[in-house]
Amino acid sequence: MIASRHTRGLLIAAGAGVFLALSGAFGTGGAPLPGRLFYWVTVMLIGGLAGFIVSELVDRGGWFDDRPALQGGVIVVALTIPLTLIIWAVTNLFFDREPRPEHLPYFVGPVFVITCVITALNYFTQRAPAETHAAPAGEAPPRFLERLPVKLRGARIHAVEAEDHYLRLHTSKGQDLILMRLSDAVVELEGLEGARVHRSWWVARDAVTDARRGDGKATLTLENGVEAPVSRAYARALREAGWF
Repeated sequence: MIASRHTRGLLIAAGAGVFLALSGAFGTGGAPLPGRLFYWVTVMLIGGLAGFIVSELVDRGGWFDDRPALQGGVIVVALTIPLTLIIWAVTNLFFDREPRPEHLPYFVGPVFVITCVITALNYFTQRAPAETHAAPAGEAPPRFLERLPVKLRGARIHAVEAEDHYLRLHTSKGQDLILMRLSDAVVELEGLEGARVHRSWWVARDAVTDARRGDGKATLTLENGVEAPVSRAYARALREAGWF
């Protein structure tokens, strides 16, 4: 899931590079087309890789996962300054210019604008919950089941909730805590049909008995009566998938 998500991001960056080259954006129209293509695709892929690193750090922090607009703004701000320095250096090298620090301010605006556009495109195309899928008959059980404490062995998993560095397991036999990251748990939950519905929650689809919406929020009620919040970042994709 992570690999495909960021592959799409790099493809978007490369496509934007081709568009900027063909349009001769930001005064590059005087350069030959092959050179423009090489320049713009290169700088856009550099930006895409930088965006991959920054977005992973922000995602792992989980601070803005239920506020996608704010999260996108943080990513743009975090990228603009280092990318301005990198693009300034690459531009001087590509066009064989003498590096002049006084030219740096002229790069800030274009880098900021392009970063905003690419970040928005990535959100529109990539913002979807991490899903897991039911295993075909005869397949080995999900790896995550091996992590269940002894008292929960054989239980059905209803949900997994992140609490600091721990995960609270909500099951048909009760609850318990294990030490693990939620993003790693989602990978090992493959084999059970479910989805990440919030930055702190993964929910098994067959454990959902009710869904409520109100005041711009959604909540899933599970078999054991536990209520799991649905992040606005994932609400649309989950709604389209028929969760509520």
